[in-house]
Amino acid sequence: MRVAIAGAGAVGRSIARELLDNGHEVLLIDKNPRSIKVDSLPRAEWLLADACEITSLDEAGLERCNVVICATGDDKVNLVVSLLAKTEYGVPRVFNESWGVDVAVSTPRLLSALVEEAVSVGDLVRLMTFRQSEASLVEMTMPDDAPLAGSRIGDISWPADTALVAILRAGRVIVPQPDDPLAGGDELLFVTSEDVEQELGRLLAGHSGAA
Repeated sequence: MRVAIAGAGAVGRSIARELLDNGHEVLLIDKNPRSIKVDSLPRAEWLLADACEITSLDEAGLERCNVVICATGDDKVNLVVSLLAKTEYGVPRVFNESWGVDVAVSTPRLLSALVEEAVSVGDLVRLMTFRQSEASLVEMTMPDDAPLAGSRIGDISWPADTALVAILRAGRVIVPQPDDPLAGGDELLFVTSEDVEQELGRLLAGHSGAA
């Protein structure tokens, strides 16, 4: 997957590092020469340019990107880049760094996790970790051939310290009930302890671990 990040400051570089470690291609764009720190992320592509300019985005090859992340620290710039990415280049997924959450999260970690979630089917993705415990919010999109597809929620032996809190299906948010069956394509949201994430991943899709 190819990801362009507008803004190569501390947040942008942290997101890039997460994505590079997960095997993705990353292009960092910034108009400030002091932010172009190639040695800090030699595996990334770097572009000294104004991400609000069409010519810059043409040079970046934005039409070839699967995801664009706007992390400039300037809401107006982020909005412009988001609109250009969507309307001019047809980028499927565009993310902004502004989040209104009440739990202690790492913005780079959350953004990179959301990118993973947007394109990953059959992989457990950790979205955030809660401040007062070792519990995490994790997500998985079930593939059509998942072992548990068609199973009643109440019949599944979930790992200890694991709660299925919501199912996203066909644009609806479903509060899980014991008689509800799981289906391929369901986005499942769990609160679980980090030490059983691998077990949960194996149960759901034969995979282990959270991205």
